[in-house]
Amino acid sequence: MPHFPPLCDAQSVPLELAPEELRVLGSLIEKDLSTPEYYPLSLNALVNACNQKSNRDPVVAYNEETVRVSLDSLRERGYVAFVHESGSRVEKYRHKLGEAFNFTRGELALSGVLMLRGPQTSAELRERTQRMHSFDDLETTTHFLEKLAERELAVLLPRQPGHKEPRWMHLFAGVPDTSAEPAALASPRPDRIAALEEEVAALRGEVEELKKQLEPLRSLLS
Repeated sequence: MPHFPPLCDAQSVPLELAPEELRVLGSLIEKDLSTPEYYPLSLNALVNACNQKSNRDPVVAYNEETVRVSLDSLRERGYVAFVHESGSRVEKYRHKLGEAFNFTRGELALSGVLMLRGPQTSAELRERTQRMHSFDDLETTTHFLEKLAERELAVLLPRQPGHKEPRWMHLFAGVPDTSAEPAALASPRPDRIAALEEEVAALRGEVEELKKQLEPLRSLLS
């Protein structure tokens, strides 16, 4: 296991971020890397970023109080800083995740997208981080994800039935329970099997009927 430099004081705090904290932190990361001209963010801009209907899963509707409480908690952990810009009365906010974990831009981009959109494949992550960091190829993307996994900040989930590729998940909310597969994916539903059997039986009946209708034509052509 490679040695990594110590984190900031936030290292002493368990990585058990709440969904609201993850959305706030991910939104700050996204805006920092994709639209730096509008960063740091005011409270109003951050609320709008959290509630975007695009590039978010799930879509949420946070109010200012929810976001403010999350900001206070993240600041205590050392992941967010409040900024007072000269000549402005509006307090703004920036993330400190890169500083806290000594992240590269690529690691920061991947962490942010995982926070905003949940588990994703390497290919999906490469595509969705393009505005924040351009990975040369899929192999490079996977390499960065593996670096996060070495630091226990991400994990490759077991491939689920019905999915061609396994998905990556961040560990900023703790370690997920992957021991149980979703019942709907683990085995087909009995009512669905019965419906398929009925469809097959109906198709067979139609084929037999067509054979009967074509029999006189075969006699004429023979």
